[in-house]
Amino acid sequence: MAAAPAVGIDLGTTYSCVGICQHGKVEIIANDQGNRTTPSYVAFTATERLVGDPAKSQAALNPHNTVFDAKRLLGRRFEEPGVQADMKHWPFRVVNEEGKLKVRVSHKGKERDFYPEEISAMVLAKMRQTAEAYLGRPVTQAVITVPAYFNDAQRRATIDAGTIAGLHVLKILNEPTAAAIAYGLETGSAGGEARHVLVFDLGGGTFDVSVLRVEDGIFEVRATAGDTHLGGEDFDSRLVEYLLQEFRRKHKEDLSQDKKALQRLRSACERAKRTLSSGTTAALSIDSLYKGLDFHTTLTRARFEDLCSDLFQDTLKPLQRALQDARLTTDQIHAVVLVGGSTRIPKVQALLCGFFSGREPSKGINPDEAVAYGAAVQAAVLTGHRTQGLQNLLLLDVTPLSLGIDTVGGVMATVIRRNSPVPTKETMDFTTAEDDQDTVVFEVYEGERPLSKNNHLLGTFFLRGLPPAPRGKPVVEVTFSIDANSVLTVSARDTHTGNTSQLTVADTRGRLDREEVQRMVREAEECKAQDRAQQEAVEAMNSLESCTLQLKRAAEGGHGVDVRAKKRVLALCKETASWLEGSPLAQKEEYEERQRELEAAWDSAFPTLNPGGEPRLEPEEQEGLSSAPSPSGASQGTYSSPP
Repeated sequence: MAAAPAVGIDLGTTYSCVGICQHGKVEIIANDQGNRTTPSYVAFTATERLVGDPAKSQAALNPHNTVFDAKRLLGRRFEEPGVQADMKHWPFRVVNEEGKLKVRVSHKGKERDFYPEEISAMVLAKMRQTAEAYLGRPVTQAVITVPAYFNDAQRRATIDAGTIAGLHVLKILNEPTAAAIAYGLETGSAGGEARHVLVFDLGGGTFDVSVLRVEDGIFEVRATAGDTHLGGEDFDSRLVEYLLQEFRRKHKEDLSQDKKALQRLRSACERAKRTLSSGTTAALSIDSLYKGLDFHTTLTRARFEDLCSDLFQDTLKPLQRALQDARLTTDQIHAVVLVGGSTRIPKVQALLCGFFSGREPSKGINPDEAVAYGAAVQAAVLTGHRTQGLQNLLLLDVTPLSLGIDTVGGVMATVIRRNSPVPTKETMDFTTAEDDQDTVVFEVYEGERPLSKNNHLLGTFFLRGLPPAPRGKPVVEVTFSIDANSVLTVSARDTHTGNTSQLTVADTRGRLDREEVQRMVREAEECKAQDRAQQEAVEAMNSLESCTLQLKRAAEGGHGVDVRAKKRVLALCKETASWLEGSPLAQKEEYEERQRELEAAWDSAFPTLNPGGEPRLEPEEQEGLSSAPSPSGASQGTYSSPP
């Protein structure tokens, strides 16, 4: 019996997407707003937590407590230059807690700190709920995608986010590889003769280039390169900086410290950027942007391209590096596949076209959905849901960065070179630097620089108990092992004594420990119950408000009825409306109790009338007339406006 279906989730910086592969067909699942992609936004208010479209739509009104770009914080440290640069553009606060990043917001009247993994988990939980609503059953397994150039800490943080969201992460899949699967299956080029496909993935916050060899359902990554800190958000920031100067020039005012005004300006810049992908000009018009001043201006595509010209040029460097590492020329690339919303920018497409000597990139797949499509296919394969077209599907990926050990003089000894196929295992011999040394310290780094200090420290571990010996005499075998998720384990063994030590590499300064992850899993479940209770309370409140308004209108319009009874109902309606205004945080039961009181008052005052003023039918007369309004149905929210 095949395992339960699993979903594929593209966890994006700005938008996320979920898909399911069933019966050989992939379906990208629309959310509750009818949209096939969901903003990776989480908002905290005085009464509730919002995720996706509702969170993004209120961002300008609640900028300090609306979190986005959480993917840019995953696996990062507070002091990193990229984090510090981003913080200048974010309206929410990022704080440093013992080297670990946290986002600080105000929620339900209290100050709360959340790890980036928790914020990303809320987005993943939203994608999970979207899939469950479509499938009509629980979803517990997923393949989640990451940029190919994500390092070990970022991949592990993504797995943690999935765990907190209640998902068993079957695999962490590189985004370009997922997109290549989508391209291969959609165009029918996954079978037959070998083809070299270059995936150019420029999203909201990250950029990847991967070169793959596709043949008979085998997707072999030959090389990958990129920048985990380049994307549409950076283009938006350039526009924001330019328009801040424009506003200052026109009005002699500096709005850069006003978070609400900045968020409104950023939203307008994002809309203008999208407009400039199809038109040559975009009008920005923001009423009362700052101190009552309106801001109206026009952006041209030429100006936008000039402002971002260096960022666009930066995309070509990884492109050249990936081709060099794959030992291929531009003429040997059969197709260039565009992935990510930022590839819609005409200048980006023009640069690519020029790089490939006038050859147009392939536009056969949806750049917003291709990654989730490929992830859904991989999820189906991993859970045994192989169909005819997926029988031979095999992924052969590579590690994006070189991995090694710090040695004497601060030089990094590379054990696994970048673009090595994964999973993989490599062993290298090391020795002691001093006489009678009984402990060896291993610092594990990733990166391409000769000196360790210029690379990224992944973690440190020790091998103790070495017997006394002259320096250079002991032989210590160090083994680097990378699994299918590109997660690294490093072990060391003294060949003389057999003593071993092992490190499942984690950046101890930035990574969550197991206890923290489990605590967050429990909190996520509690939040889920709280959110459900909050939703039920809101529905009960709406039902009570609807009931109050309907009975008020019905009582005011009632003729030939007891005037005193009418006044009693109207007074109770007025009292209920006043209570509603002052009780936005009441419990579901309180709203329901108030509604029962209103219904009882109506039944007492108008025993023979429905709220619409019509004679109330006897039960036998009512049979077959289920559409007739009835006060007793209000507790289920079935009140309708009176005729």
